Amino acid sequence: MSRALSTPAFGEADLSNCEREQIHLAGSIQPHGVLLLLHEPDLIIVQASENTAALLGLDASPIGRSLEELGGDLADQFRLYAHEAAQSAPIAMRCTVGGGGADYDGLVHRSPNGGLIIELEPTGDLLDWSRPVADAMETIVASPSLRGLCDETAKIFKSICGYDRVMVYRFDEHGHGEVFAEQREPELEAFLGNRYPASDIPQMARRLYVRNRVRVLVDVAYEPVGLNPRLSPITGQDLDMSLCALRSMSPIHIQYLKNMGVAATLVASLVVEGKLWGLVSCHHYKPRFVQFEIRSVCELLAEAVATRIAALESFLQSQAELSVRRLEQRMIESIGSEGDWRGALFDSPTALLQPLGAGGAALLFDGQILTAGEVPGTREVRELGRWLDAQPRSPVIGTASLGLDAPQFSLLTQVASGLLAAPVSNSPGEYLLWFRPELIRTITWGGNPFKPVVIGDDPRDLSPRRSFSQWHQLMEGSSEPWTAADLAAARLIGATVADVILQFRSVQMLILQDQLDQVRRHVHVSEQPVVIADETGRILLINDAFERLMPSTHVHLEWLDDLTNLFAEPAEVRRRLSELVTNRRTWRGEIYLETSRAGALPMLIRADPVFATVDRVRGFVVLLSDNTEQKEAAAARLRFQEGIIERHRLVAGQIGSKTDLAYQNLMSAVVENAQLAALEITDRADVESMPEMLESVRVSVARTAEVLEHLIWHARRGSKP
Repeated sequence: MSRALSTPAFGEADLSNCEREQIHLAGSIQPHGVLLLLHEPDLIIVQASENTAALLGLDASPIGRSLEELGGDLADQFRLYAHEAAQSAPIAMRCTVGGGGADYDGLVHRSPNGGLIIELEPTGDLLDWSRPVADAMETIVASPSLRGLCDETAKIFKSICGYDRVMVYRFDEHGHGEVFAEQREPELEAFLGNRYPASDIPQMARRLYVRNRVRVLVDVAYEPVGLNPRLSPITGQDLDMSLCALRSMSPIHIQYLKNMGVAATLVASLVVEGKLWGLVSCHHYKPRFVQFEIRSVCELLAEAVATRIAALESFLQSQAELSVRRLEQRMIESIGSEGDWRGALFDSPTALLQPLGAGGAALLFDGQILTAGEVPGTREVRELGRWLDAQPRSPVIGTASLGLDAPQFSLLTQVASGLLAAPVSNSPGEYLLWFRPELIRTITWGGNPFKPVVIGDDPRDLSPRRSFSQWHQLMEGSSEPWTAADLAAARLIGATVADVILQFRSVQMLILQDQLDQVRRHVHVSEQPVVIADETGRILLINDAFERLMPSTHVHLEWLDDLTNLFAEPAEVRRRLSELVTNRRTWRGEIYLETSRAGALPMLIRADPVFATVDRVRGFVVLLSDNTEQKEAAAARLRFQEGIIERHRLVAGQIGSKTDLAYQNLMSAVVENAQLAALEITDRADVESMPEMLESVRVSVARTAEVLEHLIWHARRGSKP
């Protein structure tokens, strides 16, 4: 295997392969604590850090000994919590070790490959942090904007942790980091607004940031303490230290921090929808140790901040989606009053442009082009339609650098550096396009991103860059990037317009008999199931999408009433279709269609009479749409409510003192924050991502509840949980 594709062991990586360095298999720890590996079920120590005897005041190595032989109440405390130990998050305990009865904070978790890991650190005084954290929670929940939330987060972490500099990083779609908020000591250079290339944080480290949410480096100049023996006697392999608080840092990361002049760090992960959204990064310019309770508070607050980020981002999207729904209503009304829908879409271009922050828009439909705002010329728009036809089919196609991705359009840069396109039918060349102009801007990097390494006297001596002075890059040929919310809004608008077009074409089919063949083709290729009937209820057309849903053995369908046996409740369907044909009564609802493959499929039905005049019906249009995503979203909402109520109940069951009551109040604040986020998430019309987002918030609440439970147990100094 070539060097470039190798998976280097810890400490053996260079800058060509550090992306794959096995940093979770460090084989050593930071020296301010000790690590013990216990074999199960006899709970004998089989591996220990080499500093164990010295730091715990033992007369000999602990290998082969039981916890009782180490003295103090370590064994008793461990047995109280060992049954809770899992591979997801360490359990906290406070204990004494040795004849002198020195206090230690302990963290216990089960290794993925077998055995129980105990980490012990010298403890400090028990802290009364409940009031500051409660105040912080109030601030987080009340933050009305993403910028304001991140500014407050930097202030909160600096106040609680006391580091010289606190930064809130936000990652973009390429993994580059931006210092989005900052609090620092007055004499320090400002990093606010600086960007850092994605290569500064390898993918392996990013994955560990998601699993282990708070990481601390006490002293960048530390000497790593090895494990004895080097390999785990349980597996014969390196010990998996993914969740170890004491795990050594990669030498490349250590050098990076030294080059920055940083002596100590604390980093808390901001995980939104299961992905690393950003980091709260704390830097100190002297060695700094923070005890377990502060680290737990940081994890709790980081979870709350991430939940609030999800709420704020969902709120922005729901506002855009509300505008889309208003736009849809205007288009439908325009069909009834003017016989067309395009005027409603383009007569008031703000409703079309504003949800996406676009400078212009164009519609390619039925061989015609309608535009709003600043757009390319007609010939160029048609060329874009042909180019889009050649791209892989997708609900949304987007680029922020059209001229770079497709050089034939480089002359459109001033108007259309950014392009977002949504198909509005399955017919070639029919799209809704949004454009953004070129945004010539200067990006400030923390050091030259194109010079990430320094070469020493020996060409093999590579070091992370030593300069972090601001480096300015002029960005040309691209627009402001499209966000995930922009893509979701474009997808929703495109689907809405496609829906209206299908309905419009269905109406055209009834009104314009001389164009029946052409319109029939458009309706047939639509992916949405549709049935069209004349004024007597005789079926004129069932499109291919509807045919694919029906059982292969179904009888010939001649009348609307023949549809009834295709559904799970035929009597109710017969009644509603009868009211449609006889009384001209519109039907909106949910039904279950018995399909050929998937069984009973939840569908939304939309059945309308089409009027030729006020008192004469020309026919009927029945549209179906798959409601599976909405049903899954409803189930996710129920699981979310049940999950956080159960967590709240479990924490409430721990209450036994006034001190515990403070924890309960904090849990109430956590639940309130989560419920606010859930409200914003469920307000989104884009239900496809709703279950995943709700599950992410529920998991965050569960994780926070675990941290609170551990703090309750820790504060009781040995009371049974």
